[in-house]
Amino acid sequence: MRKALLVLLPGILLGGCFESDGEEGVSGFINNGPGNDAPFIIGDPDSAVMINEWYEFEPRAEDPDGDSLTFEIQNRPEWTIFDPLTGRLYGQPTIGNLGTYENIVLSVSDGEKIDELRFSVTVTDTALGSVSLDWLAPTENEDGTALTDLAGFKLYYGKDSEMYSNEIVIPSAGTTNYVVDNLLPDTYYFAATAFNTAGVESSLSSETVRVVN
Repeated sequence: MRKALLVLLPGILLGGCFESDGEEGVSGFINNGPGNDAPFIIGDPDSAVMINEWYEFEPRAEDPDGDSLTFEIQNRPEWTIFDPLTGRLYGQPTIGNLGTYENIVLSVSDGEKIDELRFSVTVTDTALGSVSLDWLAPTENEDGTALTDLAGFKLYYGKDSEMYSNEIVIPSAGTTNYVVDNLLPDTYYFAATAFNTAGVESSLSSETVRVVN
């Protein structure tokens, strides 16, 4: 099957204002005993979530000595559930949970020493940003033959590189721009494909990254 080539051009960022307390993802060692290497905990939790949307964060934690680890949390938002075995924090806030939850502290311990990750989460009912994307419509199939049956495009995006949790179908060969809105402050990764009238989809375009803040 022939696949169309697609090039995704850099988009124009249209971001709203969002205030941060400057503590997101701050990790620091606290050593409580000699003769043992401290464990570490790292991660990049989302700083905001819309009401009725799913929130989830699981940190990465390791111990240089291979010791067993336990997790604890301070200032846990009441709409979340915490798993002390993995450090996973998850939940779905409602309109009654609007506001900013500051100084959340996830800690990991090997029994002697601990490491902490501090961050904040804002529950909002208004998305604060959008991203405008533009691209070039392909004119050739991947085998070099003329593309005569272009039917539309698909946009893929997510918060991790090459891991796209969202898909937008654009059923128009003449459309070469699109505004992705209702985006919370974060870093987003975008890629696109083209598809023909038979539903054959091209390979993904190169990835473009945009920050909404």
